[in-house]
Amino acid sequence: MVPADNTVAVVLQAESGSRAWTPPVRIDPNRLCASQRSTMGTSSTEHSFWADFRKFFGRGLAILLPSVLTLWILWQLGLFVYQNVGAPINRGIRLAVIEVLPLIVDEQVGESMPSWWSPTDEQIRYYLESRRREGHRVPRVGEPEYEAAAREARDLLRRRGFRDWWNDHWYLEAAGLIVAIILIYLAGLILGNLLGRRLYTKLEKTLARVPGFKHIYPHVKQVVDLIMGDRAVAFKSAVLVEYPRKGMWTMGFVTGTSLPAVREQARSDCYSIFIPSTPAPFTGFTINVRREDAIELPLTIDQAIRFIITGGVLTTDDEGTPTPALRTSDPPTLPPGPERTRDSDAPA
Repeated sequence: MVPADNTVAVVLQAESGSRAWTPPVRIDPNRLCASQRSTMGTSSTEHSFWADFRKFFGRGLAILLPSVLTLWILWQLGLFVYQNVGAPINRGIRLAVIEVLPLIVDEQVGESMPSWWSPTDEQIRYYLESRRREGHRVPRVGEPEYEAAAREARDLLRRRGFRDWWNDHWYLEAAGLIVAIILIYLAGLILGNLLGRRLYTKLEKTLARVPGFKHIYPHVKQVVDLIMGDRAVAFKSAVLVEYPRKGMWTMGFVTGTSLPAVREQARSDCYSIFIPSTPAPFTGFTINVRREDAIELPLTIDQAIRFIITGGVLTTDDEGTPTPALRTSDPPTLPPGPERTRDSDAPA
């Protein structure tokens, strides 16, 4: 029965090994001090607030962090391409326009050209005067060297005007990327045929003899061929090997058959197996395993790499959809043990 007076019932649970039942003990809140009465209502509220805050804050990080990191990586990649590919090509385009256009366009047709093409005489005189005030020796009007100095000033002002005009039209910055894409396409088209491959192979052999270059280029080429070569992935299959000790299984990738010297010493056909690291699967080490000791897994290379990158957190179901390996809502599986005392054993 529910007590009629204003009391709090506290039930003392019996020990797990005993079936004896202890009657409830009633505590009168009026006998508690003021601090105890105040903490009875606020401790659970504070606990639930901080628990909810940590829960939803972690959930927000889990939702937003992948998208933010992806956008940041793409942004940094775009900046790298622009600064190291697009910007140099843009400077080359501006230099080519300034150097070649005067050879094609007559100086007399300046009225039909943009304003940066034909600096005025006043601008030229102002530039020469500023150079003279800075302490440089600049010829004055009427002196024999004035015409040559005026031509140099005109070319310099034309370069500056063209650069400012280029910067004002921000969309022209994409010209470098467009030219880079076209050049890369043409390089792939030319070097993709038989003659182009032969010429490129000879060029590679020549560069491989250059000191310093030969120590870096082969390794960089292997990584690039691994990621962007004709073969999408150099790994042949995902296997399971008993490594580094008996009873411990490690996932690896078959890269090919082992060296003849290794096969001769092992007296059996051997695989060269790459053991990747977590979370960077393209770093690791290589082991040699007998073919019969490697168990081939029914996984694609992408599924195996995803499993390694996430440290085993993500697995794949039968349809290939990534799923968590263990959900937080899944109850832990306990080993069988002695029957525990249930609450239902207590008398009603």
